[in-house]
Amino acid sequence: AISSSPPAEAMPSFKVSLLDYGAGNVRSVRNAILANGYEIEDIESPEQIEQAKVLVFPGVGSYGSAMSVLKDKGYIEPLRKYLKNHDRPFLGICLGMQTLFESSAETNDDETIPGLGVIPGHVIKFDETKMAVPHIGWNGRTLHQESPVLSYVAPDDDVYFVHSYYAPLIPQNSEWVLTSTTYEGQRFVSSVQRGCVVAAQFHPEKSGVTGLNFLKGFLESIENDKLGTATHLTVHTNVPTQLVKRVVVALDVRTNDDGDLVVTKGDQYDVRENEKEGVVTGRGGVRNLGKPVALAGRYYKEGADEIAFLNITSFRQGVIEDMPMLQVLEQASKSIFVPLTVGGGIRSYTDPDSGTTYSALEVAARYFRAGADKVSIGSDAVKAAEAYLGSGKVKSGETSIETISKVYGVQAVVISIDPKRVYVQSREEVDPKHVVVELDAEGPGGERFCWYQCTVKGGREAKDICAVTVAKAAEALGAGEIMLNCIDMDGQGKGFDHPLMKAVSEAVTIPVIASSGAGKEAHFTGVFKETGVQAALAAGMFHRKEVEIEAVKEDMRSNGIPARKGPKIS
Repeated sequence: AISSSPPAEAMPSFKVSLLDYGAGNVRSVRNAILANGYEIEDIESPEQIEQAKVLVFPGVGSYGSAMSVLKDKGYIEPLRKYLKNHDRPFLGICLGMQTLFESSAETNDDETIPGLGVIPGHVIKFDETKMAVPHIGWNGRTLHQESPVLSYVAPDDDVYFVHSYYAPLIPQNSEWVLTSTTYEGQRFVSSVQRGCVVAAQFHPEKSGVTGLNFLKGFLESIENDKLGTATHLTVHTNVPTQLVKRVVVALDVRTNDDGDLVVTKGDQYDVRENEKEGVVTGRGGVRNLGKPVALAGRYYKEGADEIAFLNITSFRQGVIEDMPMLQVLEQASKSIFVPLTVGGGIRSYTDPDSGTTYSALEVAARYFRAGADKVSIGSDAVKAAEAYLGSGKVKSGETSIETISKVYGVQAVVISIDPKRVYVQSREEVDPKHVVVELDAEGPGGERFCWYQCTVKGGREAKDICAVTVAKAAEALGAGEIMLNCIDMDGQGKGFDHPLMKAVSEAVTIPVIASSGAGKEAHFTGVFKETGVQAALAAGMFHRKEVEIEAVKEDMRSNGIPARKGPKIS
């Protein structure tokens, strides 16, 4: 059961009415409100919208799905009535802000989808020819109004965005704009306020202490009757804001030989201790580097920009029955307010005991409701890519990538690719369907080239398809991000595979996360300088405390690579 009451302290004078329409991770919004000391009442009928004292609408997923659900539940007209005079406290988050505009182009059809029509303007898509889409990560804000909502937020604190569509600034909506943000030269509305109606394109519940402080300012200003006192600045800066490079920490989670859920780390995907750890003969036990929730909490406090839980044993069982992993997410989301990705077993499957079949969409939904913001699809993505190419690039609409992104948006779908190098002396000896990459150092036999062969089932089975091809197919099917691993580099601490990262990031327009091989601070700086990846991920070096997250960010900054700004967590 989800708690709707904050810790026992002095209770505020109102309850927050939460409009949870059943899509995506609303648990984190709930936890962020509770962390600020406010009680929650769930909206379950149109009448409750009309009676609400404070209404929070955390829109998650795709615009079309959201508006369809609002219409089916009879919420559209009550929402318009609630918002009409701008005198009733309202906070919209992400899609909850976009729905306030007249329409959105986020649809599979050529027609736009009508919104609530409260704010003039139309939501449109970022230009994929000029930038990576979605806009994912931490960015700044340019202030257009002074507002009590921002009382506890420093002007240069970064906040977390994840969206493919945006609301442009136009003269007709200028009186609404609270802040704006720039992404690759494109300025857009990042938050609005008029009277008591407030909304943000960014996710306060995923923006760490800065986001919690944004919510604190909103809720306290209602308590103090100051919410509607925002004033426009006569002059505001047009200096562009900057999307920073993300430092992601991965936790490979599995059961050990005693049945306990632990964080482990592979050595070229082998998670059992070997001779490097003093095992004399045979294979040792599963490496135990700590408990998942405790470690994730540590990384949140140390400044991780995102945390990924990778369930590396879920291919043996279904997510629906995987209660320990779901409980990890539920517990982590109570106190960790940065994005959480979960991977492992995101696929359709039939339970062998009950005979019940679950779709990939149902599996993903269970993870989202437990606290995940994004799901990472591995083996099933390779299967989907093979089917897509085999059909002559015809979309079936039934793959896990397509079904999940249609409901939750492309930004919720991460594709995890696990390739290994196949060394060759020349491009000509490789099937033309594979992308051959020139290496930055010779292979073990003096080879100058290789192609990256995808594997499935945790690296145990190789497929006749390359990493670049899978990445491009996954993007076409609706993926929003690529987590790019390399079996050859995994656990070696010698740096990321730059030729692989460069080849894939140049082949797709969606963001790429570099993974596998980090062993020191300079490896992050190097991959950001030399390739087009937007984020880089490490595990073992952080688990073993060989390198601190802040040390990585300091090295980045000293080399001109932007890193997240914001208050430290005590």
